[in-house]
Amino acid sequence: MTRQMNLNEYQQEILAFYEARTSYDTEFTYRRAIPLVELAHLQPGQHILDVATGTGIVAIAASEIVGSEGKVIGVDFTPGMLDQARRKITAAGLQNIELIEADAESINFEDKCFDAIFCATAIVLLSDIPAALGNWYRWLKKGGLVVFSCWSETSFFTPIIIQVCAKYGFSLPNLHEPLGSPEKCRTLLQEIGFKDIEIKTEQFGSYLNLDEAKNFWKGKWLCPNGHPLLHLSDEQIEQLKADFRAEVETLVTEQGVWSENTTFFVMGKK
Repeated sequence: MTRQMNLNEYQQEILAFYEARTSYDTEFTYRRAIPLVELAHLQPGQHILDVATGTGIVAIAASEIVGSEGKVIGVDFTPGMLDQARRKITAAGLQNIELIEADAESINFEDKCFDAIFCATAIVLLSDIPAALGNWYRWLKKGGLVVFSCWSETSFFTPIIIQVCAKYGFSLPNLHEPLGSPEKCRTLLQEIGFKDIEIKTEQFGSYLNLDEAKNFWKGKWLCPNGHPLLHLSDEQIEQLKADFRAEVETLVTEQGVWSENTTFFVMGKK
């Protein structure tokens, strides 16, 4: 099912980024998604919403638990990702998953209709996270669960990228800042009304060799609310990347360059 979408240029940039990922499923993408399903302890017959379902990793895992008496709805605005999900669903012979191509921030559902709502890694890409969580709270049944994952403020060389861009007068918003610590996740959920909040932290970081680290940043910056790099020339982007590479060179150790990826798995109950 496809819903009418009116995406701004920043959302279109996010869509293009994920459309290009034609081989999204890896060991890593499963390792950072499946723990959410495990955290929720789903039961047969439940109704589930998977926001920004992508290739359906969470949706498929959830559907296998809730069974034929349950239902899973996966929402995503990326056609290529949904095509990958459909192929996997067909191959698995699953009949209890509905995929909707739509902007997750514009779609609406009836109040109190889901037992659990998931969002694996994509919550930081929403333009108004408190508003989204407020909607999810309404859509959940009493005792229902919101379950999402996000990253620390310092993951993915983010502080270095922001620092490099600031030298040239470009103020980049830190995509991970709103939910960049367990305390921030807990506080926001409590403000919405969620209780019994549980947060698990896992470090997926690794040491990269120098070439890998220097080429980690491609000059892109995902942000749903706008950023100053979108309209820079190729020459300007190359200058920023060169400064990033110079900064990374100062971080080399015997093991390589440490690339942090601290992930928070967060659950709250209505």
